[in-house]
Amino acid sequence: MPFETIEIHKESRVGVLTLNRPQSLNAINKMMKAEVREGYAALMADPEVLAVVIHGNGRAFSAGFDLKESSQSGPTEGNHAWHERLKISFDFIMQFWEAPKPSIAAVHGYCIAGAMELAMACDMIIAEEGTRFGEPEVRFGSGIVAMLLPWMTTPKFAAELLLTGTDELDAARAAEMGLVNHVTARGDSLPRAMDYARMIAAADPDSVRLTRRAMQRSLEIAGLRAALDNALEFDVLIEGTVGEQKKEFIRIRKEDGLKAALAWRDAKFKKS
Repeated sequence: MPFETIEIHKESRVGVLTLNRPQSLNAINKMMKAEVREGYAALMADPEVLAVVIHGNGRAFSAGFDLKESSQSGPTEGNHAWHERLKISFDFIMQFWEAPKPSIAAVHGYCIAGAMELAMACDMIIAEEGTRFGEPEVRFGSGIVAMLLPWMTTPKFAAELLLTGTDELDAARAAEMGLVNHVTARGDSLPRAMDYARMIAAADPDSVRLTRRAMQRSLEIAGLRAALDNALEFDVLIEGTVGEQKKEFIRIRKEDGLKAALAWRDAKFKKS
């Protein structure tokens, strides 16, 4: 089927979903959300596909949700409107968690913000050397859409990343935190992810499906879904609050462009 922002194909029993906006570092816009949902659903419905690999074309896995597009969509007012808007992004991320088949994220370049949440919603992450991870939302008055990080690493590591808003976590450090399964040489994340996907696809599909669901249910019984739903409400409060730093970020973005706004954001955190 024809897509503009993604590609999908099969290699034997492994489905491959490729984010394909390389000119924008695969930033996730409205069209990509819709096409990923359609393409991923097609792979889930294909009885021949037993595992899926997600990766990105070009220089990055993904730089996260498209801030340029969101700045052009006009202001959102009221908690109800914010909840509806954020729930779309929340459901986009959680489709990878809720899918009936295992998924592996093969990441390189940038895996930032919403893209990092997408990767964490997958069952495994294979990252190339030089990959940069991070959730920089607090640096410009935004919030976390799917608060998976505290469930994927320790509370101390989660606090280190979420409260500083760093987006310079390298793949080796991410592996130390338990966020990445394997770190590969540059250019090797996709082949390594495909190797693991083939191993999963060669196993008994019913056993894989039920074992995976049992692992997920362990976290859900411990409160993962309730915690994510609660964190989404906090995100609504954050997005509905416009402090001085957020006002300035929005002003610079509007007058001088996103690149200038990001430079202003990051300048405060540079070491002298």
